[in-house]
Amino acid sequence: MEVSLLDFVQECRHLAKQALGKHAGEPASGGFARWKHVVLQCIRIEDDHSYRELVDRVVLIKAVCDELDLDPDDLPDPSTLCKSFDRFEMWV
Repeated sequence: MEVSLLDFVQECRHLAKQALGKHAGEPASGGFARWKHVVLQCIRIEDDHSYRELVDRVVLIKAVCDELDLDPDDLPDPSTLCKSFDRFEMWV
């Protein structure tokens, strides 16, 4: 069964917020909420993109930016995304 990208993003958003709990809204590197970093990582892994490709593609998909409440001009540098998971403490 094929899932649309927007449905995938919505499900990842729900799961990321649930998994991170009270820490979901805390800013991570790049200055935006941790759950957004998690969702971007999920998109990157699902579509097998490099970090640079991820940023380039997300900028072009307005519905994904809207779902993540991101301004396409404010997406972090690919190197920031690459390092973001390493900086998270794991609460699970």
